[in-house]
Amino acid sequence: MSINLKSPVFAGNPIRSKTPKSTDPFSPTSAFQTLKLLLSGQTHVQGPSSPKFKVLPFVKGRPLAGSTGDLVKKWHLGWLNFSDFKDVLEGSEVKLSDDLLVYLGYKSNEKEHDQEQEEDEEDSVVYWAIDVSEGFSLVEKLGSRQFCFVDLRTLMVATDWADDGAMGDLAIAGHARALLEWHNTSRFCGSCGEMLIPAEAGRRKQCVKDSCKKRVYPRVDPVVIMLVIDKDNDRALLGKQSRYVPRMWSCLAGFLEPGESLEEAVRRETWEETGIKVGEVVYHSSQPWPVGPSSMPCQLMIGFFAYATSLEINVDKSELEDARWHSREDVKKALTFAEYEKAQKTSAYKVDQMCKGVKKERNLASDFNVESGELAPMFVPGPFAIAHHLISSWVHQCWWLWVASDATSGGFGCGGGPMVVEGLGSGGCSQLVVILRGVGGCGHYS
Repeated sequence: MSINLKSPVFAGNPIRSKTPKSTDPFSPTSAFQTLKLLLSGQTHVQGPSSPKFKVLPFVKGRPLAGSTGDLVKKWHLGWLNFSDFKDVLEGSEVKLSDDLLVYLGYKSNEKEHDQEQEEDEEDSVVYWAIDVSEGFSLVEKLGSRQFCFVDLRTLMVATDWADDGAMGDLAIAGHARALLEWHNTSRFCGSCGEMLIPAEAGRRKQCVKDSCKKRVYPRVDPVVIMLVIDKDNDRALLGKQSRYVPRMWSCLAGFLEPGESLEEAVRRETWEETGIKVGEVVYHSSQPWPVGPSSMPCQLMIGFFAYATSLEINVDKSELEDARWHSREDVKKALTFAEYEKAQKTSAYKVDQMCKGVKKERNLASDFNVESGELAPMFVPGPFAIAHHLISSWVHQCWWLWVASDATSGGFGCGGGPMVVEGLGSGGCSQLVVILRGVGGCGHYS
């Protein structure tokens, strides 16, 4: 199959398109002032032209979700309007206050000057997230509405990547989880040790000590992820970690260190993990990754192709379980045999059952089978991961930059939109050196 992604998974957030002016009613500053008035009981502050508020609760990093559909199950975020949310919290362990809610973004019903099509005639909405992990009784109360708190990784696998709405929901949930987990792990000032309190509607924190007042902003941890290529023998280096699903292989990756360039990080991590030396390093794409541990609530995956200058593998067992060179043909088979669509439907069914109160868990690892029922010898991460697109781009020899598309682009397909060809060798697509002007690069796979 062939799929064009408009943006990487967890990117393309539909409620973060731009930062409004502070005087706009749906800006963080104005919306937060309205929020405080609503919490004080002044419900009259929201007039006909005022934005409505919707809230997305989280429990231990898991967003509230629901499920719809008969044959085809589709999950959706469990947004609650503000009055319903207050009713749900009534009598629970959570005492609602303005410092618990985090501003996520907004949708306006006003027509933008550069917009050609009319927007839906609906109220402007400001979106908030809140951590209600202390509200143990809320799980049962919301369960009666067929909502449940679902792990973000499960929602990630359950998302139909051809569904723009579901992809947008996933990006919103990822952004919200990253902010809430950052708030939970950033409680004290690193300079003086005093308490940190939320500021700017939860978009930053500030030390309470008058002589300090240190400002702290959400943490982003940059990670380099690379497909190491043996150009002469037409092979790629893939690694396996003990925590991986059986038979899964992926790209190498590692955190950027202080005082280090991205290219240096690629070379260092490859050498440390596998003993392979790398020369040329070429940027491919990036992806926010808010499904890591709570201590690192939002990683930024920065993808590269890395060209090996040595071939003998010496695996550091403290880093990897194994690493091997794989031919292009073997990797292509891994892309073919891994039944991503089946895993997506199975996971969507799992979410649906959870929302209906069914407790039984299903093992998604068993879903990666070929049609004969035999286990695929190997597979690589699905289209929700940047590793998939690095590997797929190499397999199909489409080594163009994969960057965010604009209105002139059809998405992340091979080509599309204006480009400047810098040079063309005899090798065809893989020899192209191109500059893409605000259009999609290669996210093609089949």
